[in-house]
Amino acid sequence: MSDNNLFENIKHFQEIANIFEYPLNDFNEGVNDVQTLLNEKYPDAGAELVSFTHYANNTALDQKQEIYTRTFDVQAITTMDCGYLIFGDDYKRGELLSNLNREHINSNNELYNQMADHIPNLLRLLPKLNDKELAEDLVSQIIKPALRKITGEFDPERIKRKNELYKKHHQTLIESSEDYSGVYVYAFKALRIVLGYHFTDKEAELPESSSDFLKSISSEIELEHSK
Repeated sequence: MSDNNLFENIKHFQEIANIFEYPLNDFNEGVNDVQTLLNEKYPDAGAELVSFTHYANNTALDQKQEIYTRTFDVQAITTMDCGYLIFGDDYKRGELLSNLNREHINSNNELYNQMADHIPNLLRLLPKLNDKELAEDLVSQIIKPALRKITGEFDPERIKRKNELYKKHHQTLIESSEDYSGVYVYAFKALRIVLGYHFTDKEAELPESSSDFLKSISSEIELEHSK
């Protein structure tokens, strides 16, 4: 596949990025469009996304917003900031952010008030890079390893331990629908499948400095309570 064909064929990553954004009024439409896209081009990824699409179409907007916040922001299950998952607070994340910021600027890629290593921002950046080697490195060195960590954070036992930690230190646990508390894992798994169609199977090993999200939560809470 030539470089031009690669970037022509991955333009829809910009569309896929929308399902990882905070749900607004057009969220269902975006998810249904992605479901149709995957069903046509990547049927195995489409089959993986079905549960997420069902959730999007059968859940009130305010509840979807609460689940998004509970999953990624407040008493979170995980984060979508890839560099943090891979490098933690190591200086290497700073270097990564600096390099990514340069690529976003050069590509006129809007960050929407998120970090340069935020998954939706990276998905929108990929088709704009026009450098196959750089795109391959971004996927194999950053996006794929981060997705592996993210999907692992949805393990029921890890979610249980996080909830116990949050409840211990905050006395209360933000309510979240038990039916859909881990629903974003289907979207991340579908994304991994789609990436596999366009990029090599290479996937970097995580460095020793990679962040354990559960330990990071504990450390942050302890620091907060020590102030």
